[in-house]
Amino acid sequence: MADSSPHSIEDLQKGIGLTSSIKFPTNRFYAHYTPLKFLISLAYGVDDWEYIQGGPNWLDSQLYDIEAKVDGNALLTLEQMRPLLQNLLEQRFHLTIHRGQKEVTGYALVVAKGGPRLQTSKGGEQPFGYILPDGIQDQNAPIQSLAAMLTIPAGGPVVDKTGIVGKYDFKLKFATANHPDSNLPDLFTAVEEQLGLKLVPQKVPAETLVIDHADKIPTEN
Repeated sequence: MADSSPHSIEDLQKGIGLTSSIKFPTNRFYAHYTPLKFLISLAYGVDDWEYIQGGPNWLDSQLYDIEAKVDGNALLTLEQMRPLLQNLLEQRFHLTIHRGQKEVTGYALVVAKGGPRLQTSKGGEQPFGYILPDGIQDQNAPIQSLAAMLTIPAGGPVVDKTGIVGKYDFKLKFATANHPDSNLPDLFTAVEEQLGLKLVPQKVPAETLVIDHADKIPTEN
């Protein structure tokens, strides 16, 4: 069951409310005073609105209330909820999208002078990865997995250009932006000193979400 309703122009002119949404895991979803672009970013896992392109000019200004209840009592994580949110947007707003690419400022992960210093995985363990308060741990994983995890602390997409194959156990310790007084090296120094790799700033391809169509007035429940 779901309800989606827009606010009037008068509401918008009054600056009614602030965006609010439910915490996960949950079996209910709500979002109040929420632009459709935010709902799209949530449903499709696009954290930066820069990567949502196309669509009508009201996507980030028209506000909506969304109320939905998942069948059954199971508590869903955001990842589990996303396909249901996508279905809701397709049914109620007749949302259609396609994937595209654009060049953005990011980093290439390359082999540093002196060569890589990587620990080959012993296997037998399920792959797992954690972004910790003081670093990254990624086990039994290819280097592409490390590049993906570096995207968050680096502040931009990271593309693997090392040419290294196989699976490794990565343990990287560095000072995060939240801990400027740490005795640990910064991210870029840590990658070079601890892994024998290097983050080089350059334009890299990033996947975008292109909005082909969206109705301003959602269909009734």
